[in-house]
Amino acid sequence: MSFQEVLYRPVLGRILAVVTVVVCAFGVVALFGSDLVAGIRYVWSILLVAVLAWAVFWRPSLRVQEHGITVENVLRTHFVPWPAITDVDTRFSLTLHTAAGKINVWAAPAPGRHRTLGLASKDFDGVADSARGELGGLRPADALTVPSGNLAQLIRGHWERLRKAGAFSSGIDPEAQTTTWHVATITAIAGLAVATVVGLLI
Repeated sequence: MSFQEVLYRPVLGRILAVVTVVVCAFGVVALFGSDLVAGIRYVWSILLVAVLAWAVFWRPSLRVQEHGITVENVLRTHFVPWPAITDVDTRFSLTLHTAAGKINVWAAPAPGRHRTLGLASKDFDGVADSARGELGGLRPADALTVPSGNLAQLIRGHWERLRKAGAFSSGIDPEAQTTTWHVATITAIAGLAVATVVGLLI
């Protein structure tokens, strides 16, 4: 069964990350240009903001692959093989329910109220039946014209095709689903946070 890999990174998030890092860079230059001692004391807080902006806005992504889904969030990266998925919903964000628990996709949050006001019934045409809740309803985040709904439809469609083809008959390999912590990012944030506090206190 052929499958076209899909990589999703929110454009707005990447723009916010670039703008924030550029502003922080100008802030560092201005800080050291006006007072070297103040620069040494307060530069850590600016660097902390830049690292947080990169981690929160630039890093998150969703990669839909032939053998599973890779979800890169702020502090962790998850790999979920197709058989491990038990459900897909979009209540607060695109969320994968798996045998080991649920995984929220930071790259695909549910749309805001201003976006959902413009939705029409045609935006839900073709949504998979598995998207419907117990009462048969759909959420605004399930609309195919918003990222969360479009990606959820892509995942549900391939997952259902695999299930109908009997690809899950061998069961779930408990070691196939993995979670990797972003140790370098966590260390950098923690270190800069401590340096910021020290700089403010001395």
